[in-house]
Amino acid sequence: MEPPILIAHRGYAKKYPENTLVAIEAALEAGACCIEFDVQFTKDGVPVVLHDANLKRTTGTNKRIVSVEHAKLSEILVNEAKLHPKKFANVGIPTLQSVVELISQWPGRLAFVEIKQESIDAFGIEKVIKTLAAICEPIIDRATLIAYDELALRCSRAMGFNSIGWILKKYNDESLSKATELAPDFLFCNHTKIPKKATSLWRGPWQWAFYEVSQAKHAIELAELGVDYVETMAVAELLKNKHMKSRSCVDVEAV
Repeated sequence: MEPPILIAHRGYAKKYPENTLVAIEAALEAGACCIEFDVQFTKDGVPVVLHDANLKRTTGTNKRIVSVEHAKLSEILVNEAKLHPKKFANVGIPTLQSVVELISQWPGRLAFVEIKQESIDAFGIEKVIKTLAAICEPIIDRATLIAYDELALRCSRAMGFNSIGWILKKYNDESLSKATELAPDFLFCNHTKIPKKATSLWRGPWQWAFYEVSQAKHAIELAELGVDYVETMAVAELLKNKHMKSRSCVDVEAV
């Protein structure tokens, strides 16, 4: 049984502020072949790498990202004070452009780009996907757009993304029917949503990616269930585990 391929969830988020350039670069330097990050849009339509719709949790600033113009973001730092007190004093919210430029310097690494629903609702599917496709163009042959929104994923295929991933809200018959119709390249799911007595996963044209996994034993158990990828914030620790023999990034790119 091959161990699952590791995806660095929001970069190396266990040790660095999530979704920042330092977290993503640290994951790449640790040997991660796959990087996942989230995209939100600012008030003036600039895509930035951020998970929450509100800046409170990661920056301490109680503002919605869609209410802040990009020029004002330079005044806001991603210090994640509760997790990294005083350790990261000058880390800002990166633009999608800057993250794409970073990943462009690492051949063979795959990017999973999650567009958040709040930004789709604020700006509309066409504007959001068109903007993402244009910025991701330098790495689009190794980028997968992921989302909860099925229509956004259909649109992304028409606008240049060759690979899409649907994030499941529920693991049930209705979701299976929608997945069969959408036929995504990846299905993403929180591991807690799978029935405890499940012995296998839905089969289809997709590969499975489960989140959030922090232990090698758990990752191997999921692989036995049929999981191909696992997302983890502790990517460096799992890569060092003897049971998680990593495939080369060239091999992963060919999967």
